[in-house]
Amino acid sequence: MKLYICEICGDAYIGEEKPTDCPFCGARNNFIKNADEAKPIVNEKIEIGEISKKNLLETLALETRANAMYLCMAGKASEYKIKAMYKRLAKVELEHAVIVTKLLGIAMPEIVPETCADENSENFQKTIELEDHAVELYKKFTTEATEPNIRKFFGALMQVEAGHVELINSFI
Repeated sequence: MKLYICEICGDAYIGEEKPTDCPFCGARNNFIKNADEAKPIVNEKIEIGEISKKNLLETLALETRANAMYLCMAGKASEYKIKAMYKRLAKVELEHAVIVTKLLGIAMPEIVPETCADENSENFQKTIELEDHAVELYKKFTTEATEPNIRKFFGALMQVEAGHVELINSFI
């Protein structure tokens, strides 16, 4: 067995092979390193400028809302596989929110429950809207960040959220 650490969320993975994506935050394989080589951004003390701070707070709001939305969608899913997918998406979005709180050194805000549609097809469309919006937002935040680790974080999120769009499109 080997120990791998995600440089985005800092969580460890134990296995024979490096996972293709972080099982916790969804970061791509290139952000997962052997434990001896990993430098997780959540363990680094980063001076965060005002623009990145504002963008991280917006990210926190977006990710906590997505978490609540996906939990609602999981509860209304018509098939177990759709329920399981939305539960996993909710966990990933919550992990993104936790990373933001660590970067900013703040407490996790209360997550307000969201409402969603009763039909899978409507929820799929809403998911694509949320994820497309997140991709565009994180693309913008990546270009605005002057801090290398914050730019790295937004770049990783952009990739993860784009992967969520691909996943949902496979159900439509």
